[in-house]
Amino acid sequence: MTPPQAPGQRDLFPGALEMMVLQSLRRQPMHGYALVQHIRQRSNELLQVEEGSLYPALQRLLKDRLVKAEWEISATNRRVRTYRITAAGNRHLDREVSRFERMLEGIHLVLSPAEAE
Repeated sequence: MTPPQAPGQRDLFPGALEMMVLQSLRRQPMHGYALVQHIRQRSNELLQVEEGSLYPALQRLLKDRLVKAEWEISATNRRVRTYRITAAGNRHLDREVSRFERMLEGIHLVLSPAEAE
C-alpha cells in the first residue's frame, strides 16, 4: 500500500510518462495494458502507471503524431488498440532523453557534497 500523497504532489515530472511510453514502444508495439505492465516490470515495481494517466498521455502522443494506433486481435481473442512509435516519435524521444540527462546531471551536481574550495 502506498502512503497518501500531499495535495498536488506528483509521482513523475511532466513528460516522464510520455518518455517511458515512447521508449517502451521503441522496443516493440504494445496495447495499453501491456504498456502498464512493461513500465511496472522494467521499473522493478517502483512505478505504477494508472489508466487514468496512461490513456490521456497516449492521446496526446497520438495527437502530436509521435505514436500511431491500430486495432488488432490479442492472444486472448479480444480487440485491442496497439500503439507504435513513429519516426517523429523516435526523434522526439531522443531530444527529450538528452534534455532529461542534462537536467539530471545538473540536479546531481547540486545535490553532491561541495568540494573544498
